[in-house]
Amino acid sequence: MRKIIVCTFLTLDGVMQAPGGPDEDAESGFEHGGWQKPVDDDEVGTAIAGWYENADAMLLGRKTYDIFASYWPTADPGNPFTRRMNSMHKYVASRTLTSVEWRNSTLLEGDVADAVRELKAADGGDINVVGSGDLAQTLMRHGLVDEFRLTIHPVIIGTGKRLFAGGTIPTALEPVNVSTTKGGTVVGVYRPNGKPSYDSY
Repeated sequence: MRKIIVCTFLTLDGVMQAPGGPDEDAESGFEHGGWQKPVDDDEVGTAIAGWYENADAMLLGRKTYDIFASYWPTADPGNPFTRRMNSMHKYVASRTLTSVEWRNSTLLEGDVADAVRELKAADGGDINVVGSGDLAQTLMRHGLVDEFRLTIHPVIIGTGKRLFAGGTIPTALEPVNVSTTKGGTVVGVYRPNGKPSYDSY
């Protein structure tokens, strides 16, 4: 069975909005777009490249799809991710789009949870959910996330969209691989492991 893997860049306070540039996503008056690059380092890039080794597809929400589809088709061919992003299959979950034009893209039909269950059961490699916070929340609510791969960067923003927003289902996590880069970014891989347990000191 294919794994659904949520891959997300986060600030120390959990914000995932607009890491890539000032104009990436200014929804709700967000003024901190582009927060990732000043706190990035080569080790983060190496880790992210590894996250795609066993993946042959991405699962994207509409907003992230629009951002990616406007950038990657004409991105610098010297960037090692350009060919990868354009060649991978993209599955798009949207209630508003009627078609998708980016090469190797498929618009999911019907209930998104049912569609993702079908994707998981099909033959193929892992599927990375990139960005797409609302979609990730939906997948978490339906128990469809097999793994979280997170880079947690040493910066606090204070406002913006969060991966684990209000209403997130309480979940215990099993650490698979956690390390810290020379620049202070925590690179963590975690698997959902049932409900949290509670105790007292």
